[in-house]
Amino acid sequence: MNAIGSAQIETISRANAAVLEREFAWFERVLNQRISHYFASTEAKRDIPPIESLSAPDLSDDPSEYAQLLRQYQLGFDERLLLLLCLLPHLRPQALDIFFTQNQVTGRSYTEFGGFRSKAHSGFLPTAQTAVFVLAGEDLCRRFEVLQLLDDQHPIIKNGLIKLDHQAPGEPFLNAAISVGSEYLQRCTHGQVQKPDYSLEFPAKRLTSLLDWNDLVVPPDVMEEIDHLRTWLQNGSALVRQWELEKVVKPGYRALFYGPPGTGKTLTANLLGASAGMDVYRIDLSMVVSKYIGETEKNLAGVFDQAQNKNWILFFDEADALFGKRTQTTNSNDRHANQEVAYLLQRLEDFPGTVILASNIKANIDEAFARRFQSVIYFAMPDEGERLKLWRKLLPNPALLAPDVDLPYLAEKYPLAGGALINVIRYAAVRASRLNRQQIEQADLLQGISKEFSKEGRSL
Repeated sequence: MNAIGSAQIETISRANAAVLEREFAWFERVLNQRISHYFASTEAKRDIPPIESLSAPDLSDDPSEYAQLLRQYQLGFDERLLLLLCLLPHLRPQALDIFFTQNQVTGRSYTEFGGFRSKAHSGFLPTAQTAVFVLAGEDLCRRFEVLQLLDDQHPIIKNGLIKLDHQAPGEPFLNAAISVGSEYLQRCTHGQVQKPDYSLEFPAKRLTSLLDWNDLVVPPDVMEEIDHLRTWLQNGSALVRQWELEKVVKPGYRALFYGPPGTGKTLTANLLGASAGMDVYRIDLSMVVSKYIGETEKNLAGVFDQAQNKNWILFFDEADALFGKRTQTTNSNDRHANQEVAYLLQRLEDFPGTVILASNIKANIDEAFARRFQSVIYFAMPDEGERLKLWRKLLPNPALLAPDVDLPYLAEKYPLAGGALINVIRYAAVRASRLNRQQIEQADLLQGISKEFSKEGRSL
């Protein structure tokens, strides 16, 4: 990070800290008033005004990133308190210690406060029950209103500002842990939103590439299919409106890329994302697929939930492992595997973003998925002319090649995909450097080709 960037982040952080000091002071007044009202006698309750009498700080002209976030999503009184409740465990956890108050009758914490204490964090972590108590107290009608804030379709939930985590099936809805989305925590602190990267909670890696469309060598009919998908990614929403397809076309797009390894499937996904201004995340199937019942679905749900309202492309490489054919049901393991496929099918149907599956063999993908793809694109092994284009693109500088290098001969003689050609050229470059030569010779390339062939059980 450069000095200018550091100075900007410090300025943003100071502005956010200043405004959050005012916000937290307001929240604590609201909380104290709610607690006072709750424990007051019936007669004393009449003299305690409702929490709505405690006006929120006026941030209409505040330039801080936090205030901009409030304006962007038009957060009102309730939504604002809800966001602050979720920020406090990160930024001022002691403000919630009052919820550890013990009930003298039961000898434990008050059920109506909700919340929990994790294994590592000694402070109070709120649940949806905590939020309902703060905003509504014992007023049942008001509690019904607050419940609407926690609906999946409410903007504060739909856009990921607030997340609900239901710990176990069958428990009351309000027992769900409630937290702030990681990117919004970053915006409310240092103002910088870091793109998610590989972790146990998000088993996916963001793909990037220095290559462009000129580096992709595929037949014209394949490029036409790719251009169709690219047009949709760039203009899909506008096209749906233009052709009045809102009633019949569901959000989201599903594509299958299939063909031999190294033929451009991953590169195409990368280029599509770059052209549409979308991040491409390759899902690590080794972290998603589990032998334990229910774990695969849970892991995949975490990926889809985080991507639900993001402008991302989810790329499942070697998708056979997850989207393979269902089997005849002969035992409980088969039934569970088929349940996984059914779950995946439903998540793909409901996902409003773009999903690309890549497989070496189309027949390995369950037909139930295949019927739901909007695009199915076959990436074949390059023919002789395409191989020559690839050789020349990968070795564009003639000065680095010895006079005996014959690229047309190599393209004609040795059928290799682009990924394999990159391995050949890497090997040839290392070999030439190891032998203290300034140019790659034909022998270097032939040796590299031999090694690629041996990987596949072939010989020159």
